[in-house]
Amino acid sequence: MLEPLQIQFEVDCSPPLAFEVWTTRIASWWPSSHTVSGESDVEVVLEGRAGGRIYERSPAGGEREWGEVTVFDPPHRLAYLWHIRRDRADATQVEITFSAHGDGATRVRIEHTGWEHLGADAETWRDRNNGAWGNLLPHYRRAVVTLAG
Repeated sequence: MLEPLQIQFEVDCSPPLAFEVWTTRIASWWPSSHTVSGESDVEVVLEGRAGGRIYERSPAGGEREWGEVTVFDPPHRLAYLWHIRRDRADATQVEITFSAHGDGATRVRIEHTGWEHLGADAETWRDRNNGAWGNLLPHYRRAVVTLAG
């Protein structure tokens, strides 16, 4: 079994704002380089409810599924199945928690698990996702700074 990816960092805003930026404002910070199509004008959507979809939508209305929300507990916890570029049966699991830390800051903790569903490709996909998180999170952090400013 491969170890989960575990990432934590702090942002200078309240947990409700950190959660809101990640969920309802995801389209404002998710870069097109991290979409399936790579199109610059694609919209990323996270439906804010358990059972909600995570997907990209093109200007023409075409949609590509990425995942499914399994826990939506504002402003503390979000979890979802993640199967971007893969079959839903091969989904990994992502859990993100948002907790108050210090004076006006939020600690964001991400745990990405379930690599065993990917069989022989598990280590490769885990490494790719580790790199993707590293490239993605600066966009989120910048959005938080902009909105909290």
